[in-house]
This record gives sequence, structure tokens and C-alpha cells, in this order.
Amino acid sequence: MSVIYNKVALIGLGLIASSMFWAMKRGGVAGEVTGYARSEATRDTARRIGLCDRVCDSAAEAARDADLVVLCVPVGAMAQVAQDIAPVLKPGATVTDVGSVKQSVIDAVAPHIPEGVHFVPAHPMAGTEHSGPESGFAELFDNRWCLIVPHGADAGATTRLEQFWQALGAQTEQMDVGHHDQVCAVVSHIPHLIAYTMVGVADDLNRVSDQEVIKFSAAGFRDFTRIAASDPTMWRDVFLTNKDATLEILGRFTEELFALQRAIRTGDGDQLFDYFTRTRAVRRGIIDAGQDTAAPDFGRGGPKKA
Repeated sequence: MSVIYNKVALIGLGLIASSMFWAMKRGGVAGEVTGYARSEATRDTARRIGLCDRVCDSAAEAARDADLVVLCVPVGAMAQVAQDIAPVLKPGATVTDVGSVKQSVIDAVAPHIPEGVHFVPAHPMAGTEHSGPESGFAELFDNRWCLIVPHGADAGATTRLEQFWQALGAQTEQMDVGHHDQVCAVVSHIPHLIAYTMVGVADDLNRVSDQEVIKFSAAGFRDFTRIAASDPTMWRDVFLTNKDATLEILGRFTEELFALQRAIRTGDGDQLFDYFTRTRAVRRGIIDAGQDTAAPDFGRGGPKKA
């Protein structure tokens, strides 16, 4: 595959950035990849494992002369990073991100993008519960979706970024910013919030009633709460910056939960059966769409290494 960007800079070196690097190397789509992480320990780890062709000691150093700069930091840190790299961005370069919220990212980053530089927000819908530079693997984006939110960006820069993500293995689709934030509240943000909450309930029961809830957690609890191991900083920022959409979907979830609660209380087995049948079909649709597998343990044996 031919090179799409001569130089790519990854700002932030966690799961997504490290997976992007290994996928870029697998596909040969970048000439040089530089990287930067705020933590010196993270930079040292990245150098040790060969993550990025060159690991820099500042975001500006990494972004200088880059054709594509990818902001892979928590949403709350994006404004400062954008401000730090703005003076070194070259004309014609593209700045993008991987955040799961878009309106707040646009509000934070767009004011710092210089004239002649393209800002094309994006969101790869892929991940695991693991974090850090050693958690990445080249196959993370294979057959997953990357949502592109052009928000008035240059058409050529947008098309090039789509081609880049497709070269990393992803399917791409363009989406309006408001619709993106609502969709992600449904398919990602609320599930994480519920998983965190369920772990909290189990912890309370474990402490209050001396039941060994966590010790004897079976497959249902284990699989349902897997995502509660995700990075707390990232998810704190997601909920604070996608507040409106999250609260709207959380309200709808609460209404559904109350309806099920009433069905259980009144012994309405028909309602429960119909509801579970309909929602099982949705779950099977996810598998049919290739976004998960019916294999035991969801086919997950841990991250693969490139």
C-alpha cells in the first residue's frame, strides 16, 4: 500500500495511538511516525518497545513538519495541546483527533488551528479495557467503524483522512457532530456508565453484607463489567463534555428500567419475554454486522502483538 502521509505525529501514546502506529507500519501508509506523551515514564516505555520511529520530549517537536497530527489525549487536555502545537503546524497539514465526543473537541481545538491548516475531527469506534503504550495492536481497527465529522473541513483533507483510516483496517462514515454525540451516548457512553455503576453496587454489597460478590462473579457479571476497567480520566472527561446527550439517553434508559421493574413486580412474564426476545435480536444483529463474534468469551484472548 502506498504512503498516504509522509509524516504522522501521535500526541498521546495510549491504546489508540499505539494501535495506530502498529497498523500504520503493517500497511505502510506513513513515511515517519513521531510520538509524544506527557509522562516521561510513558515516553521511556514507548522508546523501549519501539513505538514510533521517534519519540519526542514535547508535543511541538513531534508535530513540527507533520502532514497529519493526531490528538490522542483525553478530551479535557485537547485545548492545551492544540495551543502548544499551533505555532509549528505547517500549511496544508491536517489535525485530527480520536475522542469519543465531538462538539466539545471542536470547541476546544478549532480556535487554535492556524489559517491554512485543516481540522477534521474523527472517532475510531474501537478499543479494549486496556490502556497505555504496551496495550496497542495492529488489528484493533480491522472491520471497525471510524466516524469522520468534517464540520466544514476541506473536502480533500477529509477524503485523505478517510483513506488513511481505511488503510488502517477501518470502515468509515461521515456524520454530523450532534448526531455523532447522541449515537455515541447510546452505544458507548451509557454502557460504560452502567458498567461502572454495577461494579460499584457489587462493591457496596461486598462490604455491607459481607457477601463475596466479586470473588464469585460468574460470566454475566464479568463480561458485562469488562469495560469498567477502562481509563477513568478519559471517561470522566467524556461524561463532563457530552453531558446533554448522556443525560438524555440515561433518562430513556431509566424509563425502560422502570418498565421492566414493574413487569417483574407484577409477574408480567409475557412483557419480559417479548422484551428479551426483541433485544436479543438486536444483539444478534451486532454479530451479523461483523462488530462482534458469537465465539466463547466473545473470542477475546487478550491483545495481539504486531
